[in-house]
Amino acid sequence: MRLKELEVYRISREMSKIAWGVYKDLKKEFKFSIGQQFLSAIDSVGANIAEGYGRFHYLDSVKFYYNARGSFWEATHWEELLLERNLISENVDKKLLEKFETFGVKINNFISSIKRKASDNK
Repeated sequence: MRLKELEVYRISREMSKIAWGVYKDLKKEFKFSIGQQFLSAIDSVGANIAEGYGRFHYLDSVKFYYNARGSFWEATHWEELLLERNLISENVDKKLLEKFETFGVKINNFISSIKRKASDNK
């Protein structure tokens, strides 16, 4: 299976597209503070999935999937702040929350399946 075929990776890329739209629409004074933090956290999700996917051993890859999940939760923090500070619209927030809800479940299931494969191969 190719990386682009992994559902968690595809969802992470969709989240990155939305985040990029948020970032580029921010005023300059917000772009270089909260905007960069948010974009970096979201982009880190997909980057960690990609790096984990490239690892040879299951348990080695799981460490990166845990990092992806951590970055995901960081991104949710920044998204909440963006909304509280009226820096994103409720429409954009709704799109993000839909992706977040799906991704949160999928990444946990994905990690569990990789850990099962690791224990099955012992």
